[in-house]
Amino acid sequence: MIAFMVAGTASGVGKTTAALAMMAALRERGLAVQPFKCGPDFLDAGHHSAVCGRVSRNLDTWMLSAEANRDIFHSASQGADAAIVEGMMGLYDGVAGGGEAGSSAEIAKLLNLPVVLVLDASKSARSIAAVTKGFEVFDRDLRFAGIVLNGVNSEGHYRLLEAALSSSTGIPLLGRLPKQKAVSIPERHLGLRTAEEETAPDARREALAAMAREHLQLEPLLRLQHAAEIAPAPVPLPAPIVRYGVTRDQAFSFCYEDNLDLLRRAGAEIVPFSPLSDAHLPGDLDGLYLCGGYPELYADRLHANASMMAEIRAFAESGRPVYAECGGMLYLSQGLRSADGQIFPMTGMLPMRFEMTNSLVRFGYADVEFTGDCLPAIKGATARGHSFHYSQMVEDCSLPSACRVKYSLSGRTEDEGFQLQNVYASYIHLHFGSCPSIAESLVRSAAVARRNAEVLS
Repeated sequence: MIAFMVAGTASGVGKTTAALAMMAALRERGLAVQPFKCGPDFLDAGHHSAVCGRVSRNLDTWMLSAEANRDIFHSASQGADAAIVEGMMGLYDGVAGGGEAGSSAEIAKLLNLPVVLVLDASKSARSIAAVTKGFEVFDRDLRFAGIVLNGVNSEGHYRLLEAALSSSTGIPLLGRLPKQKAVSIPERHLGLRTAEEETAPDARREALAAMAREHLQLEPLLRLQHAAEIAPAPVPLPAPIVRYGVTRDQAFSFCYEDNLDLLRRAGAEIVPFSPLSDAHLPGDLDGLYLCGGYPELYADRLHANASMMAEIRAFAESGRPVYAECGGMLYLSQGLRSADGQIFPMTGMLPMRFEMTNSLVRFGYADVEFTGDCLPAIKGATARGHSFHYSQMVEDCSLPSACRVKYSLSGRTEDEGFQLQNVYASYIHLHFGSCPSIAESLVRSAAVARRNAEVLS
């Protein structure tokens, strides 16, 4: 199996475009490509999935153990001809400045992946060689498979950069990425637009593959055979004992695929639905998982879909479990004030209101300790996740908190996680792999609700 990581010298240098172009080009050659994303990012992973036709998986050495990351990589890579891992931020950037913990470099070494380094060369000349050399020698345990230069639009500029690099490093130059509107993905406050909002995915994939054909040399990468471990034969999934409705549309799509896998292993059948476009919930559901996303961009449509909001309220009032993260929590609230001051009533399940902000709030990884028994966990359980949102609660919530959260970047701690009977809501996107009992608890609660309903009927 071919395997490598595409990493950058910093955020915004073009590593997502480079990774997508390589994925599209290898898929065009008939290879089955398994994508991965380092870190807690949902957006890049969604675009990987759209290009590769295989669900992208998140690798994260802060939220998950080394063993869990290896298991995810080797299990997801079964049946693939190539595995391409996109890094996060800069190659060496992690949770702290004094070590590699949580960095793409740590993951590359953990999985024995050579690195394709992407640099923004749009305003560089010979200095690009100094930057590259610094990355090359900073950690001698890392292997580099190639260099890709982004933002180089003239042949003369490229030849100048090529000469500078050839005289200072033995890492092969694989080519350049010129600016092309056909492959660019529009951005907004949380980052790229979601793959669910893509109107012409096939055209973008073809444009990405064409750019790689014209401007990248892929042959050196095709020789990067990875001594992939053979994952144990997958344990057959148990027969589902409950049905979990999971939001999947332009407004709600932020969810780790491994969370859904853990729910399946615990006995759940995953049933996708759309609060935006479906008038009714799918039939015979036992639980709801309301994912994060961009409800603020579709608040008018969500509010207008009165039948869906009414059914979600009735579902929760029936005693069945509802687990909501970030955007899902906003959807369950009394209302949401948009950036332009408009107020949109939401489902009204929870006694809280929210407003959009102009900057990120509580950004970063989060340690979570559950301070009381609640839907996802029992008192004393711990988990890890991340917080990433441009909204805040307008006033203090009257509900008791169910957990204590410590944010890695600021060191700040606060009470979080709000439970109202069978409904749990939080800003934190938990990775169930950091506490597998969460999935078991969600399924168990849904199974109890199903049995109770059967007794009453």
